[in-house]
Amino acid sequence: MKENTKKKTSIGEILGKGGPLIAVIILSVVLAVASPTFLTTDNWMNLFRQTALNSMIAVGMLVILLTGGIDLSVGSICAFASCLMGVAMKAGIDNSFLLIIICVGVGALCGLVNGLLYTKLDLPHPFIATLGTMQIFRGAALIVTGASPITGFPDGVTWLGFGNVFGFPVCFIAVIIVFAAFGFFLNYMPLGRKIYAVGGNTEAARLSGINVKNVQTFVDFIGGLMSGVAAWILTGRVGTVMPTTGETYAMDAIAACIIGGASFNGGKGTVVGTLVGALMVQILRNGLNLLGQQSDVQQVVIGAVVIIAVFIDVRREK
Repeated sequence: MKENTKKKTSIGEILGKGGPLIAVIILSVVLAVASPTFLTTDNWMNLFRQTALNSMIAVGMLVILLTGGIDLSVGSICAFASCLMGVAMKAGIDNSFLLIIICVGVGALCGLVNGLLYTKLDLPHPFIATLGTMQIFRGAALIVTGASPITGFPDGVTWLGFGNVFGFPVCFIAVIIVFAAFGFFLNYMPLGRKIYAVGGNTEAARLSGINVKNVQTFVDFIGGLMSGVAAWILTGRVGTVMPTTGETYAMDAIAACIIGGASFNGGKGTVVGTLVGALMVQILRNGLNLLGQQSDVQQVVIGAVVIIAVFIDVRREK
């Protein structure tokens, strides 16, 4: 009797691969029925613009999660980077390119600090380092601005967050380009494969000759860099910088990654899944806004979705 060696596909595998996209489609259909405004062109262009911010932070968070790390400070980095750009503008720097370099550069530097604190001080987990820097960067943003908003940025700064190309948000076009670049990097570049290897089995990666600490520092640097890019987009979208902004950004970015199939244990996750996860988070927020729900209700819903996504991940692992 010939043995049947065909591998069966489990429900967990189906949920892991296609679940997020299916959930986005179902959620969109439900919201389209519940609110006639949901499917309008204006609402979806606004939704894409809002998704761009979380997407940029989420792709940086993804590379950190792939190594088994986490960064709780991304929202504070976003606030600090944008505030320093505002302070530089008030000090007399009116060149848009220099202001953008300051914003993105400060974000990258903050991420590097996170990585060095974790790897050089031998802290037990990046959770500890970023929990501390989350408060430090937030406090620094309040100090440099005097806890006051800053407005009046030149068009060269605001264009990425506010501009359109043929009616489509420039910032979401940038997201597509950035995610394509990250996808190529993670899947086809040696360093990208090392990131997966470190998250998959840290000790095995170390024994195979990978400098684990350098990889961990690098991914934190990337996470900070993308938070700086997000700060640039945010400044253009709202036309102002505020030191109190970004308090929910870490939660939203982690939610996007986990919903998209990443794991807290590391070694698993894709840029496509993360983009779908970011879109789902923003569709939830957008839909709840259209239905008149307050931000506190939105936080409850997002938190519940994260728990469900983690539960699915655990079941898939088993």
